[in-house]
Amino acid sequence: MTNLKDIKNRIQSVESTKKITRAMKMVAAAKVKKAENTVKASRPFTENLNAMFKKLLYSVGDYSAATLKIKSAVDNYPALLSVRPVKSVGILVNSSNKGLAGAYNANVVRKTIKAIEEYSSQGIKTYLFVIGQKGYSALKRKILAYDCEIVKTYLGVAATPTPEGVKLITEDLADYFVNGKIDKIEIVTTRFKNMMSYFVEDWVVLPLKKLGEDSERLHDNIIDPLMEFEPDKHHILQKIVPMYVTNIIYQSLLEAQASELASRMTAMSAATNNAEQMIANLSVEYNKSRQAAITQEIVEVVSGANAQMGA
Repeated sequence: MTNLKDIKNRIQSVESTKKITRAMKMVAAAKVKKAENTVKASRPFTENLNAMFKKLLYSVGDYSAATLKIKSAVDNYPALLSVRPVKSVGILVNSSNKGLAGAYNANVVRKTIKAIEEYSSQGIKTYLFVIGQKGYSALKRKILAYDCEIVKTYLGVAATPTPEGVKLITEDLADYFVNGKIDKIEIVTTRFKNMMSYFVEDWVVLPLKKLGEDSERLHDNIIDPLMEFEPDKHHILQKIVPMYVTNIIYQSLLEAQASELASRMTAMSAATNNAEQMIANLSVEYNKSRQAAITQEIVEVVSGANAQMGA
């Protein structure tokens, strides 16, 4: 016979867990709507900035840093736009600081490992720039078998994406790219779809797509191909290129945050439902065991009474 005290302790334990998962679900639900609105509001700006940037590059043609004052790597826009043979790749990985978000972090790590495997098979070294503690903890164990290295970790920006925090990431990536340590920059992130789903994607940041691949489409969309620049095209590009790269990283963080919160809300909702079902099953088991114990006691009392009457 199952011990009634053990069943009761299990019910109390599951009840405590249910309170935690329900609270986490409510917190995630409160945050995810705001994150969803932020993502949807930022997408039109990102799309228009990308289109404008490509049109600007198409109109400029040649790049030169002869007249520019370059204080940091991110200001050297001709170097950022340079295309060279890929011998090393920098991957910015968007994960979270907290767990209990379903398979969110596992999916991001799996996508990253797949990319590392593909580059390793081609003899290309991979440098990781990891956002979030969960991604760092998982990847530092999984990359030991590959030609891969974690060079930077960003924890604060994972919880609260800000333009200031993103600028630091942009500067680090630009420094590695301009100095020739990496020849390509990618982002492994998630694209938010709705409250129930998201997609794990790989975004290429640098080098930019060759203009010849979509120049005809860009030319058709340019209202006035003879663009005038003030003060000049190179100074404008020096401002636009860092803005373009920074905005891509910032957009990826917003998408990742919304995806994480949606995944956590879904996971905690499922955990709460499972806890309620488990409590119901344990309550049935408890009542059956209690009824069996009472029945056993009654049988023992009746048997004792019959034995005395027979004596």
